[in-house]
Amino acid sequence: MNVGLVIALVILAILIILAVWVIGIYNSLVGMRNRVGNGWAQIDVLLKQRADLIPNLVETVKGYAGHESGVLQAVTQARAGAVAAAANPNASLEQRAAAENQLSHAMLNLNAVSEAYPDLKANVNFMDLQAQLRQVEDKIAYARQFYNDVTMKYNTRIQTVPTNVIANMFHFMPAQYFVADEQSRVVPQVNFQPNVPPQVRF
Repeated sequence: MNVGLVIALVILAILIILAVWVIGIYNSLVGMRNRVGNGWAQIDVLLKQRADLIPNLVETVKGYAGHESGVLQAVTQARAGAVAAAANPNASLEQRAAAENQLSHAMLNLNAVSEAYPDLKANVNFMDLQAQLRQVEDKIAYARQFYNDVTMKYNTRIQTVPTNVIANMFHFMPAQYFVADEQSRVVPQVNFQPNVPPQVRF
């Protein structure tokens, strides 16, 4: 057999193996990137569900605790900020997270204030809205954990050798984590005194 032909066949075989390897890694990265996108889409849906529930909750609280205007206004403004960030196609994930964290903190303040009003706590509509919000919050927490898990796997994959070579070649960018800040997890303390409106400590 011609030596030149053998060399050509060997080179061709190496190129085919290399091409298959590149295609395999590329498809794997695309799949992982799509899982990250799907994870964020699930969070986005849940965040919109939460935003839709909040106006009704604010109106219910207003009927029993209208003088808590500062807390009610803070929730309304935080919700408006979260909705605006969600509607802005140029908003980064960090901006979305910051807006949602601010809303979470405002909701904690609202829930803390509501503890001072037994009639409000016994209101069927209020209890139903709170139950729905708790369910959504639980789903958001689970979806956030899933998103951050797939993000970590994706980021690790595109940063490790030899996959990082293919990732750089095809411009696979790291995904951002969706993290709740510490402030949004801290429940405010409410002081109850006779004949004095409840005060929230931030």
